[in-house]
Amino acid sequence: MEQISPTRMTLLQKRSQLQLASKGVDLLKKKRDALVGEFFALVHETLEARKRLEDAAKDAYFALFLAKAFDGPEAVDALALGMPVLGSVEAEVENVWGTKVPKLNVDWPEGAAASPIATGGQTLKAQEAFRRFAKALVEVANTETRLRRIGEEIKKTTRRVNALEQVVIPGVLHQMRFIKLVLEQREREDTFRLKRIKAKSEKEEKQPATA
Repeated sequence: MEQISPTRMTLLQKRSQLQLASKGVDLLKKKRDALVGEFFALVHETLEARKRLEDAAKDAYFALFLAKAFDGPEAVDALALGMPVLGSVEAEVENVWGTKVPKLNVDWPEGAAASPIATGGQTLKAQEAFRRFAKALVEVANTETRLRRIGEEIKKTTRRVNALEQVVIPGVLHQMRFIKLVLEQREREDTFRLKRIKAKSEKEEKQPATA
């Protein structure tokens, strides 16, 4: 147990600590509730993003199959080398209820670049299909990263709430009770001592003075 000085000043300090800890619990619970709401919204968003990714993957590989079948593997390879599916990629950090969440921003190239060799329509469709697949992949990466970070922050916030409610606040209350007991005991002792002094003084006043 922490060594404390059982004085009225210390009692006032402990009351201040108790108020601060109680406010901290309220703020952390509000933050946790907001994060939980964000978390469940993201669960739905992530599931939808995964479904879009699965659909985009199926479309992309089916388009690739058709491109190779109608335009030939050489045409597909030539167009694949002609233009990257991704443009520039930048990472930024978003602030969600005090939680830093990384996010990828991709500058997607507009349109499809046709090479001199690859002029088949199926090949161009395949390139656009893989572009949509790449976008869906980045979207899933962003939502799942956001979901994971918010989930971690919920756990962290819950641990802090539990620490305050189960350790800090009970500890401060215990210290306050100890200080009050000591102060009450001192007050009783002071009262008893004053009564003895008063009684002794009255007794001396009643005794006759010696000549």
